[in-house]
Amino acid sequence: MNRVKWKGPYIKCMLLKEIEGNCSNKKKTIRTTSKNSTIVPKFTGRILQVYNGKIFVNIKIVEEMINHKLGEFINTRKQFFYKKKNK
Repeated sequence: MNRVKWKGPYIKCMLLKEIEGNCSNKKKTIRTTSKNSTIVPKFTGRILQVYNGKIFVNIKIVEEMINHKLGEFINTRKQFFYKKKNK
């Protein structure tokens, strides 16, 4: 389901305040747990640490990521593999 266009993109308020407060310092990493926030053009060039349920994962925001959600770039599950049997 798409969000209605007149509502605009969803961004967590605390995340937006952190980005606007640190406009001069683009090197500082910002931690967030909001995977459902939309990436807007203000985020480009920043490094965000997004929580995947266990650890914070670093993401560098580039222009191709605009209008996507933060959770699309985070793996939340480990890859399953079978254990080898020792003979």
